[in-house]
Amino acid sequence: MSNNQPVIEDSKGKSLACHAIALAAVIVDDDERILMLSHPIRNEDGSWEIVGGGLEMEESVLEGTLREVREEAGEDVQVRALGTVHVHTFYRDDTVQFNTGIYYLLAYHGGQVIPGGDMTGSKHRWWTLDEIEREHPKINTPRQQWILWRAIELYRLWKNSDIDLQPDRKLC
Repeated sequence: MSNNQPVIEDSKGKSLACHAIALAAVIVDDDERILMLSHPIRNEDGSWEIVGGGLEMEESVLEGTLREVREEAGEDVQVRALGTVHVHTFYRDDTVQFNTGIYYLLAYHGGQVIPGGDMTGSKHRWWTLDEIEREHPKINTPRQQWILWRAIELYRLWKNSDIDLQPDRKLC
């Protein structure tokens, strides 16, 4: 199996990998509950997933994550970005062999959840970690549930911070 993914070259001639980016939004409210959706067709087995999708052209990771929140959780939902919970690379298929997954932590600040986009018709529920442990729901995303536990730990650390995640300066 050959790798068909493109490579770009920087101004100094160094070859850099080009990866597809999968975005996942771990949205946590003040009661430390995590928003999950269950699509009536795609998740016929009653499974749950967090908001997610792919990074589009000319978007930053944060812009793409916020777009996915608007599309899947609803235009009314207000969130504040806190930071990255986890990043990993995984095999997607023979065409896109390397896909980078980024789990972003967002603090919920209000608004009605009305699933839209490819999640139109989904049920939604706010889950506590205790409920997940007690009820053992099938969760498709994230497949590694420790990510949800880590998200709550980071939420406790970052919820009152005023970190500037998109500084108006060029990186060195």
